[in-house]
Amino acid sequence: MRKYLNIVIVILMIVSLIPVSVSWGQYIPNAPFKPELTQAPDFTLKDVQGKTFRLSAQRGKPVLIFFGTTWCPGCRAEIPKYKEVHKTYSPRGMEVIYINIMEPAKKVMRFAQSHSLPYRTLLDEDGSVGNAYSVIGVPMIILLDKAGNIVKVAHSSKDMPLDKVLQ
Repeated sequence: MRKYLNIVIVILMIVSLIPVSVSWGQYIPNAPFKPELTQAPDFTLKDVQGKTFRLSAQRGKPVLIFFGTTWCPGCRAEIPKYKEVHKTYSPRGMEVIYINIMEPAKKVMRFAQSHSLPYRTLLDEDGSVGNAYSVIGVPMIILLDKAGNIVKVAHSSKDMPLDKVLQ
């Protein structure tokens, strides 16, 4: 009897770790990993106001891309950090953008308004840009230099070499 109880306890412990592992990065389906990606793929998306944003039009300035969703707790936790990044680095020429993946425009617009997002909020409603950047979980942050090269990919704002890309 004690042997079976130990087995049940071990199984329950393993099962209880599943939500923890999932919360580290919220899963986005159908995005194959592309470690060889060094140049940022160009894209054109609409923002929540309906204006067009084209990445290649930003050449000559560094770009911080923040992929996320409205339902991701990690994404929400990063918002204050990126508000501060926007406040500090936008006057120095950095473009900060948030790309919402696969959610309706109205929902994303309400989210952007309720969180007072100061940076451009783009809509990747079909997930094609997320797939191009191999986004398999959110939040995902990609830092581009002035030439459009990928400098850093991370799941949080820690250790982003922001000053380096402004040089």
